[in-house]
Order: sequence, then structure tokens, then C-alpha cells
Amino acid sequence: MALPQKTTTDQTETERPRASDEAPSCSSLTTKELQQNLRAVKQRERLVRLLFEIPSTRIVDQALSKYVVYEIVVMRSGSFDSHRVSVERRYSDFSRFHHKLQEEFGEELEEVLLPRKLLTGNFSPDIISERRLALQDYLAKLYSVRCARHSPHFPTFFTEQEQRRAHSLLRAGQFQAALQQLQVVLEIQEKLLPWQSPTLIVPTVCALAICYRDLEQPEQAFAAAQRALPPVRRYGLKRYRASLLDLLVDLGYELGRPVAQIQDELRALRDAERGEVTSRSLKELVVQEFV
Repeated sequence: MALPQKTTTDQTETERPRASDEAPSCSSLTTKELQQNLRAVKQRERLVRLLFEIPSTRIVDQALSKYVVYEIVVMRSGSFDSHRVSVERRYSDFSRFHHKLQEEFGEELEEVLLPRKLLTGNFSPDIISERRLALQDYLAKLYSVRCARHSPHFPTFFTEQEQRRAHSLLRAGQFQAALQQLQVVLEIQEKLLPWQSPTLIVPTVCALAICYRDLEQPEQAFAAAQRALPPVRRYGLKRYRASLLDLLVDLGYELGRPVAQIQDELRALRDAERGEVTSRSLKELVVQEFV
């Protein structure tokens, strides 16, 4: 079977040059120097795109149902990303995703067509291969539409199943298994961050902090909580802020880290929003996610 070709989107973002890399004043440059500087700037502007591949499939044959599962690999292009991470989805998952986007952005997505559902021949190797390539092409075309790639439905399609599984494991006390699922979720969310709000990762990183804490890995728990705090502060996510600060104080004492500034922030927050600041721990918040 021929290997699938990578499909990419046409949407790009560029890496901005650092201040130290900026060109000198144009008035001090010759024409040749200006041309050389322009070429150097263009070389620094590396394109960032998402690549979607569906390299493999498998048939799930259960007592009452039989269906095909597609492995979806998500990867950022160029030197920005050397790691491939994948999830598995059924055709019915694609169909629900497509209909949600159609309801919200019908006109913008008129030319983005989901491969039709087949009533017969679904498990033929040739049909599965054809469907695999068609769904791969569908994701690339869909992501080329701005409203689709910026829609909250997009990261939900790639991560919600794994998030629900992770939180179910976390509630059951299976923290190591939950951690593995959450790491997959976070990797995909990180790839989507140029086109999604930084708040996307907050529930995931908070859940990671709880898993690390209960696995008695305070350094990793502290790092995860620290990562969640800036977007929580910047975007006013009151639901998490006091609980995150409280966890950081506890972990800071355990690790011998300076926590006076965090304590002052927590005290000021509670004084300013008396009666509105949650008294629940971060773990209590996390276990209620994706119920």
C-alpha cells in the first residue's frame, strides 16, 4: 500500500525576528546591502503550518457493532515541531464535528465537504484506504478556513475524548494512566495554540498538576501549576486563580521555594473579592471537569 502524502494548510504564521536581529536604518545602507538585508529577513520568516496525516486504520469488531478507527497524526511544520502525536477517531466523530461547524459557519464551509457515509463495503481494504485519504484531505481543507481553525470545536474534536478518559481515570485514582492521557491532550493543544486562546491549556495543566501532586512528584506539580497561572491571571479565570495560588503555596513550602509573593497575591485576591473567591481546592475543581 502506498504511503499517504502529507497534506498541509495554506495558513501561516511567521516567526518574528528578535530586536537584536533588526536591520539598521535604511538611510545608511547601499542598494546591495538593502537587498541582502531583505533576503536575510525572508529567510528568518519560517512558515508555521499544521500537517494532518491519517497513516493507519484498524477495524474494531465488538459484539453489537463493527467500525473503522482512523489514526490522526497532528504535527506542526518545519523546525517548530519534531514530535508527532496522534489520536483515534471514528467516521461518526468526524460527522458530528462537521455538523457542528456547519451549524455555526454554514456559508463559509460550503466548499469543504465531508466524505459521504457508505451503506455497504465499509470494511473493504480499498474503501478504507480511499476513505482514509479523503478524511485526511478534509482536515487540511477545513483548517484552511479561518473560522474553522479558530473555532472551539476544532480543539474539542482532537482532545475531548482523551480529556474525558483522563478525568475519569483521575476520579478513579489512576493518576499515572490519567497523566499519560493528559500529556497527549496537552501536546495537541500546544500545536493549536497559535490559533487558539492560551486559556485552552488551563484545565489540562491544572489536571496535570493534581496528577503529579498525588503521584508525589512535587517539582513537576509546581511547574505545571506555575504554567497555568499566567493565562489564569491574564484572562481573568477566577474559577482557578485562588485554588492555583493555594496549591503553589503548599508546594512551595514543601519544596523550600519562596512563596511570600504568592501568599500576598492570594491574600489580596481574597480581600478584594470576599465571598466570590472559591474555597475549593484545585483537585475539587479538576475532578468536576468533563463529568
